[in-house]
Amino acid sequence: MARAGLTAERVTIAGAELADEVGLDQVTMSQVARRLGVKDASLYTHVRSLEDLRGRIALLAADEKTIRIAEATAGRAGKDALIAFANAWREYARQHPGRYMATQTPIQIDPELAARAPGPRRAVELTYGMLRGYGLAEPDLTDAVRLLRSTFHGFVALEAAGGFAHERSPQHSWVRALDALHTLLEHWPSSREGDSS
Repeated sequence: MARAGLTAERVTIAGAELADEVGLDQVTMSQVARRLGVKDASLYTHVRSLEDLRGRIALLAADEKTIRIAEATAGRAGKDALIAFANAWREYARQHPGRYMATQTPIQIDPELAARAPGPRRAVELTYGMLRGYGLAEPDLTDAVRLLRSTFHGFVALEAAGGFAHERSPQHSWVRALDALHTLLEHWPSSREGDSS
């Protein structure tokens, strides 16, 4: 019998905390059960599988990260919004590495559960809204979103892995990268100039 008070939300939070401590790929159902003080079988009343749990962690993290970005960018535009957006992204990745990785890894998520989760949809709206402040429209918006995601994720992943061994502080490089992105977004080439293939 499942432990009283055990819910899918509690299982997800326990899995997310564990992911931050040991890494998403190291999380097992047995570890989560031990963390909650229950038998493994008790978890399956609330989550279907390890893949389901990882999907739930991804949705939880997407909600958390989006809330932080929304709060950071509220009332800002242009470079101020870009910097606030990027800093909130990086800070979340640094504070919650396992949860963050869940948002960057292809995971099978129950479509019904995903449809009820506002985080992923809101993240797209926030990103596109911030970039519209630079006067971008499709297809340039999508290209710019991909550039920002690649830059932010690449930087935080390399930083987390200890990939910046140079004596110059990663913070200085981060600031300069955001300066460069702002300049690029202000002078974005038209899609006709960039569509050579």
